[in-house]
Amino acid sequence: MTDVFDKPGALREEDAFDTDALHAWLSERVAGLSGPPAVRQFSRGASNLTYLLTYPDRELVLRRPPAGVKAASAHDMSREYRVQAGLRREFPYVPDVLAYCDDPGVIGSEFYVMRRLPGIILRSDLPDGLELGEEGARDLSRRFVDTLVELHNVDVHAAGLADLGKGAGYVRRQIGGWSDRYRKARTDNVGDFESVMSWLDANQPDDVRICLIHNDFRFDNIVFDAPESMNVVGVLDWEMATLGDPLMELGATLAYWVQADDDEVMHSSRRQPTHLPGMLTRDEVVARYTERTGLCPENWTFYEVYGLFRLAVIIQQIYRRYHDGHTTNPAFADFWMFVGYLEWRCEQIIAGHRPGGTA
Repeated sequence: MTDVFDKPGALREEDAFDTDALHAWLSERVAGLSGPPAVRQFSRGASNLTYLLTYPDRELVLRRPPAGVKAASAHDMSREYRVQAGLRREFPYVPDVLAYCDDPGVIGSEFYVMRRLPGIILRSDLPDGLELGEEGARDLSRRFVDTLVELHNVDVHAAGLADLGKGAGYVRRQIGGWSDRYRKARTDNVGDFESVMSWLDANQPDDVRICLIHNDFRFDNIVFDAPESMNVVGVLDWEMATLGDPLMELGATLAYWVQADDDEVMHSSRRQPTHLPGMLTRDEVVARYTERTGLCPENWTFYEVYGLFRLAVIIQQIYRRYHDGHTTNPAFADFWMFVGYLEWRCEQIIAGHRPGGTA
C-alpha cells in the first residue's frame, strides 16, 4: 500500500542546480554512489528546499536554503546538520545525516545530504487509501504526544547540544521577541495586539525547565512507517530547534491543533487531520503531556494565548511580504483576516471564554 507514502514532484526550474557538480562532491564523501542521481523535489514547506536524489541502489535527501538567502539564521544548514548529527545518538527518530557542504560553488548555496526516511506524512487530510478509524486516530494522537515527551527528555549534554540555545530566560525572550516582530510586521489593516501583548508580558511565568525543543512540532513534520501500524519513524525539519521551555513548545504546537468542535474560521486554517473522530482534544493533549512529564502549569491559559499569538505573528510576517510586494502568491492575500481572528480569539480566551471549541 505504498501509494500513501510521501512522494516528491517534478523539479522546479527556478530551484534546479548542477547535478553533475553535486554528484562529484558527494561521491568523495559517500562511498559507492553511481550517478549522477535523478533529482525530484518535495513541494511541502515554505522555508528550506528539499530534494530527493535517486541513485540505482539508494535514495538520499538534500536540503538547502531558498535562492537568494545569505547566511540567515533561519536557514542555517550547518546548525540543522549539527542538531541531527548529535541528536541521532539520543533520539531514534532523526534522519541519518551524511555530509554537509559550506561551499556555494557546488550548487550555489550551502546544503546537507541525509538518508531518506520513506513513510507516511499527514497533512490537512489523510492520503487517499489510508483509513484510521476512531481508535486508530486516538492511538495516533497519543503517539504524537509521547514522541514530543520523548524529545523533551533528551539528554542534551550526551547529544552534544548543551550550547544550542541561550538557556534560562526563554519565556521572557519569547514574549519580548515575538511582540517586537509583530510590531515590525504590522500593516494598517490588522489590529495592534497591544492588549494581548501586555497581558502576556504581565502574566508570564518562570521557565518550568530548559530542554531541547523542535519549535515546529506538527503532524506534517512526522514520518509514520506503514498504514497497518502507523509507528513514528522520523521527525523532520530541525531548522528551528533550540533549548527552550517545553510548555512554550506545547502551547505553540496546540495553536495548530484544530479539533472537531472548533469554529469555521479555525477549520479554514487546518493543516493536519486533528479534527478526525477519535483524535485527542487540546485538553486531552495537555493532560497526557503533563501526566507523562510531571509538568503542571499553574496558568495554562498563558501558554495557549502565547501559541496563538506566535502563530499570528508568523502569519502576519508572511502577509507583510505580500503586502509590500515581495511575493505575489495569491494564497497570502487574505492572511490579514486570520490575523484579526487570532487577535479576537486571544482576547476571548483571556476573558475566560472558549470560542468554537474547548482549549
